[in-house]
Amino acid sequence: MAGKDRKKQLARQRYERQQQRRQAQEARARRMKIIGAGVAVVAVAGGGAAIVAVTGGGDEQKVAADQPTPTPRPTAKPGECLYLPDGSGTKKVENPPVKPAYKGKVKVTVETNLGDISMELDGKKAPCTVNSFTHLAKKNFFDKTNCHRLTTEGIKVLQCGDPSGSGSGGPPYRFPNEGTGDPQKMKKYGKATVAMAHSQQPDSNSSQFFMVYGDSQLPDDYTIFGKILSGTDILEQVAGAGSEPKGDGAPKKKVTIQDVTVARK
Repeated sequence: MAGKDRKKQLARQRYERQQQRRQAQEARARRMKIIGAGVAVVAVAGGGAAIVAVTGGGDEQKVAADQPTPTPRPTAKPGECLYLPDGSGTKKVENPPVKPAYKGKVKVTVETNLGDISMELDGKKAPCTVNSFTHLAKKNFFDKTNCHRLTTEGIKVLQCGDPSGSGSGGPPYRFPNEGTGDPQKMKKYGKATVAMAHSQQPDSNSSQFFMVYGDSQLPDDYTIFGKILSGTDILEQVAGAGSEPKGDGAPKKKVTIQDVTVARK
């Protein structure tokens, strides 16, 4: 085999290995990230970018031209939501309907072992997120799941919605952010805010969400889809008991979601 062709073959094999490694990492641990006050408090999955580093000239530059063209990101039709397949889902459930069921405010009650948390979701500002959350609630997706992560240092949030309790679980679909801004800019997420957690991968919202029990500064790329009407005292109790490890980890005071009910229209 000519030297030039051999270089191309090796580069392609290296590219394919990187792609396989990336897919394995995403399937193994699609962990949600929350970054605040300059401190990373939740691990992120996804590994590095699976691209070929082109550092030389001549033949090496031609390697990049041989790589597959990136697939354009799909978009939703006007008035519809886009729910993309995700092979790393840990609990089976069908996708939500593409047309949002709620276009205004909707109340939900999160029943926990420590008491009820009442929320008002905003189907006008985040229709596809509310559509997914209420769909999962009606399918009992959240039932008997533990809130797996409490952060008390830098930011003040309790993260829930993972049926595996590991921080890497969710349904077999994902969807884009709504109403977010520049991820490089910080924004105030006020006490009682309810927002979606996601990974560094694009369009990676799923079922995991976080509740803010004290004003927090976070990057402006988390979809805010509701607010807590009552029950922040429960979050404060949990925060007061701390986490393991301290500052960011599993809540010492166990929080189990027993049921999530959606008010009738």
